[in-house]
Amino acid sequence: MQEGGSVKESTTQETLALVPARAMQAGKEPIARERRVRWGWAEASVWTDRMLAALENGVKGGVWFSLIDKVYSRGNLWSAWSEVAANQGAAGVDEITIAHYEREVETNLSRLSEQLKLGKYQPKAIRRSYIPKADGSKRPLGIPTVQDRIVQAAIVHVIEPIFEKQFAAHSYGFRPGRGCRDALRRVQHLLQNGYRYVVDADLKSYFDTIPHEKLMALVQERVADSRVLKLIEAFLEAKIMEGLSEWTPTAGAPQGAVLSPLLSNIYLDPLDHQMAAKGLEMVRYADDFVILCRDSQEAEAALQAVQAWTAQAGLTLHPHKTRIADATTDAFEFLGYCFRQGRRWPRHKSMVKLRDAIRAKTRRNNGKSLPVIIADINRTTRGWFGYFKHSYKTTFPAIDGWIRGRLRSILRRRHGRRGKGRGSDHQRWPNAMFARLGYFSLKEAHVRACQSMKVAH
Repeated sequence: MQEGGSVKESTTQETLALVPARAMQAGKEPIARERRVRWGWAEASVWTDRMLAALENGVKGGVWFSLIDKVYSRGNLWSAWSEVAANQGAAGVDEITIAHYEREVETNLSRLSEQLKLGKYQPKAIRRSYIPKADGSKRPLGIPTVQDRIVQAAIVHVIEPIFEKQFAAHSYGFRPGRGCRDALRRVQHLLQNGYRYVVDADLKSYFDTIPHEKLMALVQERVADSRVLKLIEAFLEAKIMEGLSEWTPTAGAPQGAVLSPLLSNIYLDPLDHQMAAKGLEMVRYADDFVILCRDSQEAEAALQAVQAWTAQAGLTLHPHKTRIADATTDAFEFLGYCFRQGRRWPRHKSMVKLRDAIRAKTRRNNGKSLPVIIADINRTTRGWFGYFKHSYKTTFPAIDGWIRGRLRSILRRRHGRRGKGRGSDHQRWPNAMFARLGYFSLKEAHVRACQSMKVAH
């Protein structure tokens, strides 16, 4: 050490010796409180003040060791169980439901903690199911057992802050304090500021094609606890059961598994940072992303960069769904919205899905009372509006009119008339009548939402 450095160190130590320990502690307390606020979403039983300080200050080599004890700690497992129970969900291959697991939850979690501590825990197979997509196809869904979901949640509690610290700012999916609205707001802001060319990218079957070896290499850049790594690998390689068939996946992170959203973000994080390093405005929500550019040359270069990255990452861009759009003349879709000429509408598939849901509730032979039917409709439209309330204002009156027409058709049938509600039916059963019966008007809700936003700004 240089001579000047020794004098400085000696002086500092002498100064610290004169400061009461209580005063030093008092100085640290505000810092610890601020840190706890920043990481308020992190699992408190795992991420103590000391752990958070290490997270923010950095650990040696940026790699974390000795994490398995945090995974199997009773506090973490109880917290993980609470999340899994709150989310409900179906039983896995062992047919043990949330309710069944809860009957002996204390014994179950105690046994689970011991199995994890001794390294004896083995994930069970994943039950494959399918959910319909808006385009008529089906999306594969993996359903782990309740206990496997608890362990995965416990792992997420431990490793998520480690990776969250490094994630890029323009990634919005499955991240604390971020969501679809933030991503949509960012896209709208860029469009309004002259970014007219859009690279509209679509990763083909992303969750089913993530290469395990490359994914684990990225995890190992931050996590070095071999037992945690083996657990993650075991979940990735868990057998898939579909009916009487069973196989072991060689790639992918099953949608429906608690770990998958975090792992999917870890795998795409290098792409996020590469685009940012090139100065490109990318907005990503899970595997759905767009890159907004000021001119067509920049857009072409951005698309080529994405194509090169996905090829080396073992992923595939959908050849028919990936394109460059001129936002001033072409429409493009992102997160359920259709962007066209600087405005947002629900995309066609989203509208079809809403109309199908309403049709099922408003068949003319529906024997329920009108207030009950309206209450049922409101449950659907309120949820739909919660997401699509940022659509252009002309969206909502048309939907209201169509729904009221369905209700008038029910009333026509009850009065011995045929056909759809029309003409004088609007005077016989006016809009005000449906309002008195509790109908949730999308148009009025949109007006209120716009007024609230004006007040907030």
